[in-house]
Amino acid sequence: MSSRIPPALRGRGAKALLVALPVGLTGSLIALPFTAQAAPSSNAAISEVYGGGGNSGASYTNDFIELGNAATAPFDLSGWSVQYLPGSPSATSKWQVTPLDGAIPAAGTYLVQEAKGSAGDAPLPSPDATGTISMSATSGTVALVHSTTALTCLTAADCAADGTIKDLVGFGTAVVREGSPATGAGNTTSVSRNATYTDTDDNSADLTGSAPNPRNSTGGGAGDPSPTPTPSTTPTPGDLRIHDIQGTSRISPQNGRTVTNVPGVVTGVRSTGSKGYWIQDPEPDGNAATSEGIFVYTGSATPLVKIGDSVLVSGKVSEYYPGGKSSGTQSVTELTGPTTDTLSSGNALPDAQVIDSATLPDAYAPQAQGASIESLELNPGTYALDWLEAHEGMRVQIGDSRVVGATNAYDETWITTKPDQNPTPRGGTVVNGYDDPNSGRLLVTSLTGDQLKADVGDTLSGTTVGPVDYADFGGYNIQATTLGTVAPGGLKPDVAKKGKSNELSVATYNVENLDPTDPQSKFDRLAEGIVTNLAAPDIVSLEEIQDNNGPKDDGTVAADKTVTQFIDAIKAAGGPSYDWRAIDPVNDSDGGEPGGNIRNVFLFNPKRVTFVDRPGGGSTTSVAAVADGKKGVRLSVSPGRIDPSSDAWTSSRKPLVGEFRFRGKQVFVVGNHFNSKGGDQPVHGAFQPPTLGSETQRLAQAKEVNTFVSGVLAKDRKAQVVVLGDLNDYQFSKPLAALTSGGVLTDLINTLPVNERYSYVYDGNSQTLDHILVSPAIKKFHYQVVHINAEFSDQTSDHDPQVVRFK
Repeated sequence: MSSRIPPALRGRGAKALLVALPVGLTGSLIALPFTAQAAPSSNAAISEVYGGGGNSGASYTNDFIELGNAATAPFDLSGWSVQYLPGSPSATSKWQVTPLDGAIPAAGTYLVQEAKGSAGDAPLPSPDATGTISMSATSGTVALVHSTTALTCLTAADCAADGTIKDLVGFGTAVVREGSPATGAGNTTSVSRNATYTDTDDNSADLTGSAPNPRNSTGGGAGDPSPTPTPSTTPTPGDLRIHDIQGTSRISPQNGRTVTNVPGVVTGVRSTGSKGYWIQDPEPDGNAATSEGIFVYTGSATPLVKIGDSVLVSGKVSEYYPGGKSSGTQSVTELTGPTTDTLSSGNALPDAQVIDSATLPDAYAPQAQGASIESLELNPGTYALDWLEAHEGMRVQIGDSRVVGATNAYDETWITTKPDQNPTPRGGTVVNGYDDPNSGRLLVTSLTGDQLKADVGDTLSGTTVGPVDYADFGGYNIQATTLGTVAPGGLKPDVAKKGKSNELSVATYNVENLDPTDPQSKFDRLAEGIVTNLAAPDIVSLEEIQDNNGPKDDGTVAADKTVTQFIDAIKAAGGPSYDWRAIDPVNDSDGGEPGGNIRNVFLFNPKRVTFVDRPGGGSTTSVAAVADGKKGVRLSVSPGRIDPSSDAWTSSRKPLVGEFRFRGKQVFVVGNHFNSKGGDQPVHGAFQPPTLGSETQRLAQAKEVNTFVSGVLAKDRKAQVVVLGDLNDYQFSKPLAALTSGGVLTDLINTLPVNERYSYVYDGNSQTLDHILVSPAIKKFHYQVVHINAEFSDQTSDHDPQVVRFK
């Protein structure tokens, strides 16, 4: 199971903030009136505050405070200061002071330059005063004070009683503020008043977030040696167009530079999450390698443009890595900290490029021996990833398209633009090797507010149009401004054939972090899958059974309540009264969801099979194969775990081994849940081929299990062993080769037709993560992957179960 970040929080490192208040300040989060200046200011006020100077993505190198004067006479600042307090002050917090001199001109502004950061490429206009205060970009308090002595107030009420304070602005989560704090401040945005410096003593009403616009006492940007990148009063396009910014590789030749008056037509607007809009040049350069579209990132500020507006945009060119550069994702070329001049509205949009079976090349990505492909020249006629990069930010269009990845909780739906590319019998697209990741796959998400609910095999019918974007999960995608509709394909859940009375049936099922905090409906649906779809197997190896209180990390490791609730649900669904065996893990040592203590569990029908209990097993005890007579073999402990002290199992689930008897015959079952693929570089990423960092541990785990099975077979070559579970890797992977090495096991997924070898769907690829393997003594069997989850939008688990029957 993959950990996901909701789209609304994705892309800009959004964090949930826990604010600890100092003793004595617990009541200061209540909005209090600022009575020292009850009426709106008739002269001087703090007109703008920016604490993001020199931060990542910032255009300006310094923080600043701007003062405004609404009066018809200058405002003398002799003996005045601006002061700053952190947003959540402690009992020992101190106000920082910058003394002022001179005056704010009548109907003018006054600029106070503060600390410089390590980023940004544009200095401020010449400041009227200079300080060294390093302000937070997102939360703090600034005061205009008729004194140069540091304030001592640390609450809104105390500051309201201080007669030296002329004006005060709290932003973000600031404790000290007028009314409620202003919102919208960040690395690329300031909070500022309107042109008349309206001051109603409510910061949230008076100041709004927008691109920083510092102005000094001589008028600020225009004509200043370091002008603000704002279009002139008679705006005309600048020297660069979008294709000049995008260039012919993945990294902009203008990266890090501030550009002015870039022309384009707005083709899409995103008003939630990572806010911004796309523009496209209606006059392309004819070079297939240069994109004519680009995303304009507005931060927390809701874009004021609309689709069809003709605009000139100024801002800083930035390469943004959605998953962070260390994750191996590609970057998105953006304009940040923008200022926008709207020239006209209702303009025709540039034609959308049609994507069909012939558009995207069959070859997926250029190869760089594991290095980054960022510096390579784009070859859009050869590689699908290059074609999509060469259309980054541009309008594209698809027609009727088969769904190959069901709509998920984030309203993302995968389609294929190549319907004949490795199709499965049920409508998906199967992946058969690392060198064939299916280049026709494309992710669709909506900007319209409409939501899809599609299963694999459905059709996204009609026309879907929108700009090409790139995200950490899924890679290239269409941000749909026009969304098609779903035509059902009629996909039905599989039902396994019930075995004969003389056949033993053994199944594996990853139940996705099951614990008693889940709704009863999840237990019931999983139980229905066991009883109806799997035909009540004799033995079920479960993965991801959590402890009795799930993710609550309080030292609980027992899972008896979880398993009992599941068994009761199975009985209620008409299934057998299963018995069970498991070994509780050492607390917080087996990976998975923090606090959940997931483990493998055996369910078995005591009317059909007998579990052979051999005492002595435990969380840290290793099971071994022991000779039992001349040709026999038994387990040293049952249930047991395979070498739990081995480094192969660090922060990962230890295999559960059990000895069973069916009709007097001995069967050994090994339930597994290998470590996840988290940490691997993405298939769609900048490094080609991607590094599979997580594979090393799975390879070690596979060798441990192979060694154990080999030990069993060395003592009894006719021993019947079933190894099964969520192995988190493909049938063609190195770990599976290691697991089957020496012919000790046969991977049953390889007995199916090539286009049916899957139990999981990820990024629109039907693939195999779950496996059942058997020893050579099990020669005749009936094996089935039972598709009930992975292809459906209302899935109960993200994995499909599997079952094998044999005499």
